[in-house]
Amino acid sequence: MTWTRFQRLALIAFITVEVLIFVGAIVRATGSGLGCPDWPKCYGRYIPPTRAEDIDFDHLNLEKFRAKAARHGRDPATITPETLRAEFDPQATWIEYFNRLTSIPVGIATIALLITSFGEKRRGRTRVLIAAIASALLVGINAWLGAKVVFSGLKPGTITLHMALAILLQCVLVYTVWRAHDRPWGLDWKARPYAWLRGIAWALFGLIVIEGIMGSQVRELTDHLAHTHAGHPRHEWVKELEQSWVYLVHRSFSWLIVITGLVFLRLSQRHLRRVGWLEHSILGLILAQMVLGIVLAHVGIVAVAQVLHIGLSSLLVSALFLWLLGATRTNTNASGESPALR
Repeated sequence: MTWTRFQRLALIAFITVEVLIFVGAIVRATGSGLGCPDWPKCYGRYIPPTRAEDIDFDHLNLEKFRAKAARHGRDPATITPETLRAEFDPQATWIEYFNRLTSIPVGIATIALLITSFGEKRRGRTRVLIAAIASALLVGINAWLGAKVVFSGLKPGTITLHMALAILLQCVLVYTVWRAHDRPWGLDWKARPYAWLRGIAWALFGLIVIEGIMGSQVRELTDHLAHTHAGHPRHEWVKELEQSWVYLVHRSFSWLIVITGLVFLRLSQRHLRRVGWLEHSILGLILAQMVLGIVLAHVGIVAVAQVLHIGLSSLLVSALFLWLLGATRTNTNASGESPALR
């Protein structure tokens, strides 16, 4: 399959979102979510400071900082220029600032995608236009939600929704890339579409979504531990997490996903003419997530493992969603080879 310019643009938009998800995972793993406590500026500046001495506290709106402290369960009266100066963390500030910078390419790419999608409508691809509009709306909603995350003092439910919308945006962009072609890619079946394989794939997708929801709740627990157990070794956090049924179910649930993933690959080998990089990538991502889960459960809440665990989960959802889209079509050329993505 020859990629169109619009498909390449949609792929670029997808990549910018994936980069943002990984950077957002770094923010969460390092506890840098409040590195820039105000928005859209950072400590009242468009370019954040590197030292507390560079902050002009006389021009900061302390009432906003105090209101946020109250929402965070802290006495607003304790927020003074002196306490803010003492609590300033340049590393957390610049990590969060970089997170904001990586959102800019996402906005630019989705706006460009929206503008060019009107040309796709003239080619009879109305669904592509709708998907581009949905992408732009999701970016706008998530930008607003990102500000809410800051203003709410990292309210747990808001953070989880922020991440969920980002993954939904990825799925919409995957659909946009796939659908923006005269002959969207389809699976190359040996004989005819096999309903059981499709069913297993949908079951696997559902299990991964459920696991992701529980994983978000576990990440909220680790965010809480980052505040209550600051200075304690991260391997001690696991003992605290084991007091939560959500963590225990999340940890055991991964085995069901691994088994289902193996069945998915086996059925693919039986009923597809050729098992390509996509099927192997799906199983590879599942196994990688399993290994990372073992590291987090038995070594400790290692920050690098946390980042990879979050980032790879979004790639897994996207890869499986692409496969499910391909399962809705059957494209086989005269030589018996699939004409796309293989």
